[in-house]
Amino acid sequence: MEGDDAALVERLRAGDEQAFDDLVTRLHPAMLRFAASMSGSDAAEELVQDTWTAVLDSLGKFEGRSSLRTWMFRILKNRAKTWLTRAKRSVPMPWPPDSDEPAVDPSRFSPRGNWVSPPQPWVAHTPEDIVLRMEAGAALRRELDELPAAQRAVVTLRDVEGFSSEEVCEILEISEANQRVLLHRGRSKLRTAMERYLTGEQP
Repeated sequence: MEGDDAALVERLRAGDEQAFDDLVTRLHPAMLRFAASMSGSDAAEELVQDTWTAVLDSLGKFEGRSSLRTWMFRILKNRAKTWLTRAKRSVPMPWPPDSDEPAVDPSRFSPRGNWVSPPQPWVAHTPEDIVLRMEAGAALRRELDELPAAQRAVVTLRDVEGFSSEEVCEILEISEANQRVLLHRGRSKLRTAMERYLTGEQP
């Protein structure tokens, strides 16, 4: 356990309310986003509140084998998994790759493996483009919500919350290879969807 984590855990175990308030301020929004990515927004708040209770109850068992943040998100994942099972919408964990489908349409590549038509850049060049980026951001969030559950969870943790691949594997209890596949497929689907959105192409 890192020194900062060790000091924080000691403060929490001692009942330091300010330490707890600071932790909630720092992690609560990210926990809500992750809970929503696994279970949907309707259950996210309840799952996160349940996780905070579990964290406080379990601090005495925290051994510091991972970061405090990773440990907390794993508790949240387990709460979401239980909720999904009870709601009969369970996704088996650890998740296997969704299928053998290619991450990108093979027709987009030449026989030599080069792009037939390179992906369009997402860079805003004019003031009008900058204004439209807000709409594009909303579209991206909608597309993220439409990803298969396993891909959505991995992309949310890696690209939205900034977790490392090692942390994601520990939280979701999946292999590094599985994590790479899910991340690549999720990112590819999002990029393809955003290319359609930015060019006005229909799915």
